[in-house]
Amino acid sequence: MKTKHLTYPSSRDIIFVLGAGASYPDGVPLQKHILPMILSNNEIKNSEVGGPVIEFIEDNFAYKDQEGAYPYLEAVFGFLDYFIQNNESLSSKYSYTYIRVIKESLIKLIHHIVNSQTDKESKVYQTFLEMVNRRTSNYSIISLNYDTMLEQAFQNLKGKFGYLDYCIHLMNYEKSAVLGQFDYWIDPRSPVAIDENENPVPIKLMKLHGSLNWKYCTCCNQTLLTTWDREIDLTIGKFTGYTYPDKQKYEYVCPQDGTDFETLIMMPSYVKPLHHPVISQLLSEAAREIRATKKIVFIGYSLSDADLHIRALFKKHLAEDVKVFVVNTRETEAFELKYLSLTKNVQFFNCSFEDMLKDEELNDKIFA
Repeated sequence: MKTKHLTYPSSRDIIFVLGAGASYPDGVPLQKHILPMILSNNEIKNSEVGGPVIEFIEDNFAYKDQEGAYPYLEAVFGFLDYFIQNNESLSSKYSYTYIRVIKESLIKLIHHIVNSQTDKESKVYQTFLEMVNRRTSNYSIISLNYDTMLEQAFQNLKGKFGYLDYCIHLMNYEKSAVLGQFDYWIDPRSPVAIDENENPVPIKLMKLHGSLNWKYCTCCNQTLLTTWDREIDLTIGKFTGYTYPDKQKYEYVCPQDGTDFETLIMMPSYVKPLHHPVISQLLSEAAREIRATKKIVFIGYSLSDADLHIRALFKKHLAEDVKVFVVNTRETEAFELKYLSLTKNVQFFNCSFEDMLKDEELNDKIFA
């Protein structure tokens, strides 16, 4: 066993940008499916967290279950954010303080819904990682998804290939007594212990919209990674975990100061907390990666109008000579114009993520 300091090359061969369409083959719901899933779920409706949210939506938005006509999540969050930003109440029933509670509860419900679909192995992401690793070790990934399917797939490769770098400081890196049970995650930016015949590389994974397995403490302003524990109890509205092997349930609080953890996922809203220290750091890291890369591949990402920060990120930092490939099942002029607004050096491939992985000719073209 020896110690090695893993380093990054000065430039990047390729960056993959993963949208919801990349996780959808594994059953992770698209954004348009989340609100209908919340409104039709009796467990959520009868819970302490979900009941008030559904009541608020029913009081303020008309929708038709049978026809599948639901409001957009952006509209719901936009409405809530209007009152929060202006420090106003909607009515005697929905005071300013209560509206803030409704918003936080809706965030927890989205966390709950997405997490309920991610507790399984991802064959698609594993195939993706194997395909990429056969061609290059000098790549990074920008993910706009909350789910942890990619990380779960990477677990099968880490011993053979390398270490994930979330590009943020994790509480797990602190070697103190109170963090003993959480110090299992290796910091790839510090020297790591490896076998003589191993030559692992660090892989940057920048989750610009947060992650289900990140828990944020607003007291010490640190993030704890809990790889497998992502559950939120809808009765008490708090993160819960289990002891092993006896499976005793407990509430997660910050091991440093005992503060309740908060979710760290960014909502589909036109008003986004880009000032959040973790999100701000990730955006800066992504900017540096975009400036350093030769190619970018967007997979299953619609470049939503609500993601103005993502459009600004690439518009500011994308060089004219960088080749851009877009893999998506959408084939409309409006969709293509969004990307052509970023760069003219773009090629579109009208196929799904799974079809891309099966198409050796397409992958050869991307990596050529």
